[in-house]
Amino acid sequence: MRVLIVDDQRVVREGLATIVAGFDHAEVVGLAADGVEAIQLASERDPDVVLMDLRMPRMDGVAATREIRARHPAMAVVVLTTYADDDSIMAALSAGAAGYLTKDAARDDIRRALEAAVAGQAVLDPVAQAALLKAAQQAPARPTVLPDGLTDREAEVLTLIAAGLSNTEIADRLFVAETTVKTHVNRIFAKTHSRDRTQAAAYAHRLGLAGPADAGRP
Repeated sequence: MRVLIVDDQRVVREGLATIVAGFDHAEVVGLAADGVEAIQLASERDPDVVLMDLRMPRMDGVAATREIRARHPAMAVVVLTTYADDDSIMAALSAGAAGYLTKDAARDDIRRALEAAVAGQAVLDPVAQAALLKAAQQAPARPTVLPDGLTDREAEVLTLIAAGLSNTEIADRLFVAETTVKTHVNRIFAKTHSRDRTQAAAYAHRLGLAGPADAGRP
């Protein structure tokens, strides 16, 4: 697991490098002090995952995450920041971050988040999970014309994904086979350019496709 660490504080960068270097099968391939340097090193060092701070000079972590994900779709980004406000969380997830941790995260939390991101999964700390649920509750009305070629059924499945339902729960709710739900989910990921359910949920919230957090539940 090749890791690029991005933080504007030298002591934090070096401390994180020591922690990550201690993980099994992990290698720190670069340290960046801001988003501009992160983009450059991401291209030069080809990390599997970027551990990204948010508030930095020249270019912040949200803009850097968006640019890195655009240039390197297979490269994962995990945010590690002191900021836990809803706006920061939703901006990072919408930019393509696969994970969101605050800096009080334990060593094992960081390891799990990095490994999950490399495996194409997402890890959010409880604060970030709560922000997703709050965004679902406050989502605007669904648009009349669906974006990105989504069908009505796909939008329905996406709404239930954003509400936190599993494939099995969605299948029960829509009275279809779980394999059918998996097909819809794969098509949703492709059309919305989402790597996982967290990014799909962030997409739904951003475009008003998310219903209440308990949508579809008894």
